Amino acid sequence: MTVSIDSAPPRTGTGRLVIVLGGLSAVSPFAIDMYAPGFPEIVTSLATSRTAVQLSLTACLVGLAVGQIVLGPVSDAMGRRRLLLAGSGMFTVFSLVCALAPSIAVFDVARLLQGIAGSAGIVIGRAVISDRSTGPHAARQLTTLSVIGSTAPVLAPVVGGAILGVGSWRLVFVALAVTGLLLSTAIWAWVPESLPVERRRTGGLRAALDAMGGLLRRREMVGYLFVMGCGLAALFAYISGSPFVFQGIYGLSPIGYSLVFATNAVGTVAAGTIFGWLAGRVRLNSLLVIGVAITVASLITLATLLAIGVSTFPTTWACLFGFTFGFGILLPASIAIILAVGNEAPGAASGLLGGAQFVLGAAAAPLPGVLGNTTAMSTAAVVLGCVLLSAVALITLARPWQGHGEPTVRPVHGDSVGAAGSPQLPL
Repeated sequence: MTVSIDSAPPRTGTGRLVIVLGGLSAVSPFAIDMYAPGFPEIVTSLATSRTAVQLSLTACLVGLAVGQIVLGPVSDAMGRRRLLLAGSGMFTVFSLVCALAPSIAVFDVARLLQGIAGSAGIVIGRAVISDRSTGPHAARQLTTLSVIGSTAPVLAPVVGGAILGVGSWRLVFVALAVTGLLLSTAIWAWVPESLPVERRRTGGLRAALDAMGGLLRRREMVGYLFVMGCGLAALFAYISGSPFVFQGIYGLSPIGYSLVFATNAVGTVAAGTIFGWLAGRVRLNSLLVIGVAITVASLITLATLLAIGVSTFPTTWACLFGFTFGFGILLPASIAIILAVGNEAPGAASGLLGGAQFVLGAAAAPLPGVLGNTTAMSTAAVVLGCVLLSAVALITLARPWQGHGEPTVRPVHGDSVGAAGSPQLPL
């Protein structure tokens, strides 16, 4: 008996499906910087430099960007399930290669390929939600994925620090390989094909890439992509610079550094929870403006304090907590809007979304230490520059006052409600 990889497993409830997709959204962000507390150990173990180790972070981000740009539109033509299975399986393989890497060159290449493989779960997971849901219901499910995805890079060093407490940095990648294997099993059992053959794009990869090009010709799409991408660039610059700032300058231990990240993760989760409650009640564009404003205000405050000589652990931590809180609103709002604007080609829109996230993130990650030393001011300056670019793109290109990507509003018994019956209260 032959079993097709596209054949759907037994019908899965939405809750279980979202849990699996959430795991897929988290595993690659975890892979990005779960090993960050072990950077000094990797430098010694592989006889390399700090810059070379930071470039391994960039390699993973490049892989995530390229993979999403390609796999998103390809899934519009081929379907979702088989690509999810292939991506998760290869993520497991390349995680093991990272764990066994004998040199920094092998390690960096494996990180690139690990990023490409892991991108499938992120980009296709969002497309699966778009296949199945629309309006506020889709926004809430996408919020769940984006909160998981945005919290994962912040929580990852905490988990990595715990693993490093019992083993070497190589054990981190063994844990990622085991996670990839478990997710492959969960996809096989619980994730059905969400894109029927009759709804797939014809014409192969070229037609899928043409759909992506059509989306890029829309000013508002480019604007929202830059808003989100620059926000992610700010986050990755913060993640890349923070091990050296908090441990090297403020004297925290790896465990103390992990606790800082854990606290900031609480801010991100809290903000995402607030967004999920407000989605369908408040305009998505209004929430996006609030998120961007909080990130900008937090970083301006931090840069100003550092410039006048106030460089203390509590003030730096407090400002960065404000940044991660604002980011927890910015990310799910921008993702929901981007996928709504590009709803005629969900895979292509999701691919552009992921590409913007990780291309800009890859560019920003090594910048805090580009002049040789990673300091609190160099990190703050890079993060501030990124959030300011996000604000500029919001005003000049996205133009949120025009209401792009908002759920369809139709009157019911004299009330204004959204596509799924949720009240739309403009701000």
